[in-house]
Amino acid sequence: MIPQFDVGELVDRARAGQPRAVSRLLSLVEDDHPRLSEVVRALTPYTGNAQVIGLTGPPGVGKSTSTSMLLGALREQGKRVGVLAIDPSSPFSGGALLGDRIRMTEHATDPGVFIRSLATRGQLGGLSWSTPQAVRVLDAAGFDVVLIETVGVGQSEVDIVRLADTVVVLLAPGAGDGIQAVKAGVLEIADVFVVNKADRDGAETTVRELKTMIALSRRELRGKRWRQPIVRTVAARKQGAEDVLQAIGQHRAWLESEGELARRRLTRARTEVETIALSRLRTELADLRGGETLEVLTKRVVDRELDPFAAADELIRTLRR
Repeated sequence: MIPQFDVGELVDRARAGQPRAVSRLLSLVEDDHPRLSEVVRALTPYTGNAQVIGLTGPPGVGKSTSTSMLLGALREQGKRVGVLAIDPSSPFSGGALLGDRIRMTEHATDPGVFIRSLATRGQLGGLSWSTPQAVRVLDAAGFDVVLIETVGVGQSEVDIVRLADTVVVLLAPGAGDGIQAVKAGVLEIADVFVVNKADRDGAETTVRELKTMIALSRRELRGKRWRQPIVRTVAARKQGAEDVLQAIGQHRAWLESEGELARRRLTRARTEVETIALSRLRTELADLRGGETLEVLTKRVVDRELDPFAAADELIRTLRR
C-alpha cells in the first residue's frame, strides 16, 4: 500500500524552508515514487530561478573541498545554497556510498544550506538519473544556487553539461592532468577551468598546458566566443573562492547577453522530456499484452525468422494498436 500524503502541503512546506519537507521530496524523486509526476507538476510553477553550477573533474583534484569552499563564499554573499553531491552507489543497498554527513560538515547546521548525496546507481555520465528532478526540487524550494558535484569517473562525467548553467572543471598539478583534460573531453564542456592545489609544484605547467589547448580549441571552434578563464585555487586553505565566483558571474552575464542561457535550458528540457518518454515506452514494452511481445520477437531474431529492423517495426505496430 502506498503511503498517502498531501502533495500541495509538502511543496508549501518545502517552499517555506522546512528541511524535512525538502528531504522528503528528494526521497520521492530518488525512489521514483508512483506519484512523482504529481509532485513534479506541483513544483514546476516555482522553478526557473536557481543558478545551477556543476563541478566536475578527474578523481583526486579536490572537488568536495572546492564545493565546500564555494559554498562558504556564496553564503557570505547571502545566497541560499543547495548542494547535490553525486556519489558512487553501494553494491549492497544501491544508495550513496559516501554520505552528506561526511561531506562539508562545517555547513551542516547552516539553515541557508541543504546538502544531499545522490547515488549514481550504476548510471554512467557522472550523474544520478534523478539529478534533474532533484535540481527542480531545490529550485522550487527557493535556493538561489544549486551546486552539483559529480562523481569522479574521469572520462565519463560529461552529462553535467546538459544540466548546469555553468560547468566548472577542476584539475590539479601532476598526474598528466592536462592530457587527462583532452582524453575526458572536458575541454569542450568546461565554462571555467580551476587549477586547484595551485601551491604545488607543476601548477604553472598545468596552467600553460590549458592555455595552449584552449587556444588550439578556439581555432577549431571559431564560433565559440566565450573565453574559458583559468582560475588558481587552494581549496584546502579557502584561497581563490572569490576569483572562481567572479569567473562564474562573468559567464552568467555572457550567457544572458548572448541568449545562450535560454538555449541551454531548452536543451535541458528537451533531454529531460525525451528521457522520461523513453522510460515510459520501455515500461509499456515490458507490459505488452496482445500481439507479439519483445521476448517473442527477440527469439524470432535469434532464430533468424526476422531481422532486427522488421522486429522493431512489428513492436512499434503493436504499441500503436
